[in-house]
Amino acid sequence: MKKILTALFITIITITVSAQSKLEQDRQAIKALPGFYKVTFNYAETFAPDTAYKFHPRYNSWGYEWAVIEEDSPKKIVIQHLLVVGDSMIIKHWREDWLYEEPTMLAFDKGNTWNKVTLKPADVKGRWVQRVYQVDDSPRYESIGTWVHVDGRHQWQSETDSPLPRREFTKRSDYNVLRRGNRIYLTPEGWMFEQDNKKIIRSESGDKLLAQEKGYEEFTKTDEAKFAYAKKWWSDQKRYWADVREVWDGVFAGTNKLTLNQKVDGKLLFEKLFELGDQSVKEKWNSAKNREEAGKVIKAHLAS
Repeated sequence: MKKILTALFITIITITVSAQSKLEQDRQAIKALPGFYKVTFNYAETFAPDTAYKFHPRYNSWGYEWAVIEEDSPKKIVIQHLLVVGDSMIIKHWREDWLYEEPTMLAFDKGNTWNKVTLKPADVKGRWVQRVYQVDDSPRYESIGTWVHVDGRHQWQSETDSPLPRREFTKRSDYNVLRRGNRIYLTPEGWMFEQDNKKIIRSESGDKLLAQEKGYEEFTKTDEAKFAYAKKWWSDQKRYWADVREVWDGVFAGTNKLTLNQKVDGKLLFEKLFELGDQSVKEKWNSAKNREEAGKVIKAHLAS
């Protein structure tokens, strides 16, 4: 009996250590994503069920982007991306939150509507939810997947619905949902965001496939010196945006369905929040003032 109990104890310890090791491997892979990068964007439509469909031109672009960790706790890592344009223009870009074994997600429907869904414990065990936010910290899409570490390769993948990508949002209206097949993997030079996407027409009668596309966003490490102005700009702005995130957290916690109005008084949500950020820095607002002013703007854009 003693030998059996000892063997059982050793087995439990081994399993625990193994689980901790896997979790730490996951965390280290996620923490490898921040850095100073040149990013190339390449997308091409590859297939359409309708033979009369005319493929749209390929999309190719590039830019400089700094991704910085804003929060690092055992089961949550927040990474903010900042786009650098020239020597003195910074755009607060997308944000990604990584949450371990997170039981709830916001699922994109269509239009500007997201629905909160609750996942089963078996479906979240050992897995990470990646929450991706717009430039104004409103929701974009969320998905869940498992980090895999094998043969020196570190990879995470998932599939989820999202709004149209920014590169097509103002140019196309022939589809209304992008079903993203996301694959993130580390490379010797940085990391790759590979996509196998489906452009979906969603209506009351169901989903119809318009076209498929392949996408590659390659993040290649570059000279940190290019980002000196970005560091200064973000050091001034980061407290304001932390307060904006806190306002959004309250919104997400208090609703099971979120619908946003695109424009209020002729302005988009990001335009108003960006203006407030500059005003906050100029007038040296405290966090209470930041939350109050940002809260008014966000509330105005929530559809009743």
